[in-house]
Amino acid sequence: MASVQIQGVKKNFAGTQVIRGVDIDIEDGQFAVLVGPSGCGKSTLLRMLAGLEEITEGQIRIGGKVVNDVAPKERDIAMVFQNYALYPHMTVYDNMAFSLILAKKDQADIKQRVAKASAILGLDQLLQRYPRQLSGGQRQRVAMGRAIVRDPQVFLFDEPLSNLDAKLRVQMRAEIKALHQRLRTTSVYVTHDQIEAMTMADLIVVMNEGRVEQRGRPLDLYDRPDNLFVAGFIGSPAMNFIPGVLRHGADGGHVEFSGGARLPVPRTAGGAGGDGQRVIYGVRPEHLSIAAEGRGLKTQVVVVEPTGANTEVHTQFDNTEVIAVFRERHELMPGDAVYLEPDIARAHLFDAESGKVLRQ
Repeated sequence: MASVQIQGVKKNFAGTQVIRGVDIDIEDGQFAVLVGPSGCGKSTLLRMLAGLEEITEGQIRIGGKVVNDVAPKERDIAMVFQNYALYPHMTVYDNMAFSLILAKKDQADIKQRVAKASAILGLDQLLQRYPRQLSGGQRQRVAMGRAIVRDPQVFLFDEPLSNLDAKLRVQMRAEIKALHQRLRTTSVYVTHDQIEAMTMADLIVVMNEGRVEQRGRPLDLYDRPDNLFVAGFIGSPAMNFIPGVLRHGADGGHVEFSGGARLPVPRTAGGAGGDGQRVIYGVRPEHLSIAAEGRGLKTQVVVVEPTGANTEVHTQFDNTEVIAVFRERHELMPGDAVYLEPDIARAHLFDAESGKVLRQ
C-alpha cells in the first residue's frame, strides 16, 4: 500500500490545457473518488497516474517516489477498465494469471494468488470458463481479480460499472466497497455518477473543466459545498437554486425574491454578504417542508412522483423549478398551490456572480 500525491499537475493537448494545476493528497489505504461531468479531466488524470499519459507539468508521487518518468509496468499499480479488457481466447484462470506469468512468478505462487483472489470474488466455479460465457458482473469480477493477484500498491478504477445495468451497478458498488474494506489497498476511482462517489468514497474530489472544485469526505461536501457547482453536482435530486437579493435588517437578514416573497438568511451564512447583493438561495429537496398559507414560498405543483418510500414533488416558483421530497404522503395534484418552507439550519447562500458560498 502507498500514499498518492498529485502536485501542481497540468496537461496540454495540442496547446489546449485540459488539466489546470491539480493538487490532491490521497492517504495510504484511502478510497478516493474523482467525480465530475464528462470532459472535466478525471479520466485523463487517472491515465497520468497510471503512466498512460505524459505529464506536461507537476509531479505525481506513489509511496513517496516521483513516478513522472517511470514506466506503467514499474509503478506497482493495477487498473480496472470500463470495458473489462479481458483476453477472449483465455479462460478466467489464464486471464487472472497472465500478468504473473509475464512477471515470471513461480507456478505455485501463481496458483495460490489466483485461488485467493477467486475465493474473495466468488469465481471458484468459473475459472475454466471463457469471457463470452460470463455475465457482465462476472466479467467485472474477473477484471478485479486480475488486479488483485498482482497485490499492487494502488488500484485504479476507470468507470468500471458504467456498462452494467442499474441493479447490477448497485450490487457491484457494494462488492467493490467491501473488497476495499478487506484489502485496504489505496484506490483511486473515476466516475461521473455522484451516487457512486457518495456511497463508496473515503475522499471525494469534485472536478470541473480540469480543476478541483472541492475535496473532502462525502457528507462534508454534501453538507458544506464551497460553490454552486459542487452544491448542484452532489445530491440527487439536485439542490434547488432560487435567485434573490440579500437584505440586512433588524430581523437578522432575509432574502427577497421576485413578487415580494422572502425567506430568512440561512444560519450557515450568518452576517456574510452585503446589503443588496444578488444571491442564490440553495436548499436541498429533502430540506423543504409544507408550511401554512402565507409562510415560505408560494409554489404551484407541476408533477407529483411517488416512489414508495418518498414522494418527489416538482413545483414552480416564479420562473424557477423547485423540487421537494417528502417522507410523508401528501395528497397533491398538478395545479395545486403549496407553500414550501426551508430548514434554515440546512439551507445555503451563494454569491450570484462568483458562485462561491457565503459562509460565516
